Amino acid sequence: MTTRAELDTIDFKILRELQRDGRITNVELSERVGISAPPCLRRVRKLEQAGFIRGYRAMLHAPSLGFDIVAFCMIGLKHQSDANLKAFAAMTNEWPIVRETWMVSGESDFLLHCVARDLTQFQNFVIEQLTAAENVDTVRTMLTIRQVKDEGLVAI
Repeated sequence: MTTRAELDTIDFKILRELQRDGRITNVELSERVGISAPPCLRRVRKLEQAGFIRGYRAMLHAPSLGFDIVAFCMIGLKHQSDANLKAFAAMTNEWPIVRETWMVSGESDFLLHCVARDLTQFQNFVIEQLTAAENVDTVRTMLTIRQVKDEGLVAI
């Protein structure tokens, strides 16, 4: 397994460019990072195999697809045993409205990133599924107004 310490400046350039544009061709990527195409492709494959690159996906524009509500939910559980935390985390995988789940420290136990078609769908989810879920003690919701920044997840 490659570690961060074993990555050089070229590897970081590759990661930065791929995070910016995952559909870039290998030839264009190699030109941007300053090496020829064959070693660039080998480096990309090595970064993938080592787990530095988890995958590739299209970033969809939710409102164009009819998903107008983006909200965050802070969830507090009644009991925080390992089994209870794992059970709730697994439950979130069954809810399509939940796009990301984070276990957090502080006042809440989980932070959920939710995307819904409209306010009614989101409200129904909160009332019928989230607050009704076993071991859920508190639910605090935050509706977003607009996204003001959307960068890759890692500042490299």
